Amino acid sequence: MDPSQRVDARTAIENLLYRYAERIDAGDFAGVGELFSRGRILDPAGRVIGTGAAEVEAIYVRSTRRYADGTPGTQHLTTNVILEFADDGRSARARSRFTVMQALEDFPLQCIITGHYEDRFARDDGGGWHFVERQMKPTLVGDLSRHLNHRLPEGPENGPSTDSPDDASGDRPLG
Repeated sequence: MDPSQRVDARTAIENLLYRYAERIDAGDFAGVGELFSRGRILDPAGRVIGTGAAEVEAIYVRSTRRYADGTPGTQHLTTNVILEFADDGRSARARSRFTVMQALEDFPLQCIITGHYEDRFARDDGGGWHFVERQMKPTLVGDLSRHLNHRLPEGPENGPSTDSPDDASGDRPLG
């Protein structure tokens, strides 16, 4: 992979990272699913919780609250992106940090969760890049009671939970 191809690949992969944040904040769970049409989502322990567009969309529909404006009232910030390309230039790994802020009419602006993503990407024959896999690993967990429809199970892979919903079951995207 020559330097100009590496720059183009980096831009394409970063755009995927930022589109995820843009779509989830817009409440566009079908669009989030589309990003994983050839990929899957893993929980913090590495278990597959959804593969392909329909399964990934269903996870977000089940787990994430949307309000009257159709959004979850969040802003996902993706930072500290570190990319590593395979020698053949056809795949890449990325590590990045996420911070999720939320504000609602009766819920003051606050950070509700932070952590990091571990992602894998592949380049298709046409030169486009796509998600192969995303694993979300929370680091700090705040009040998720207005964001998720379930409670995160406590454990070292999820950080200490301080949210309030009682349902600790189901598939759980975290960030």
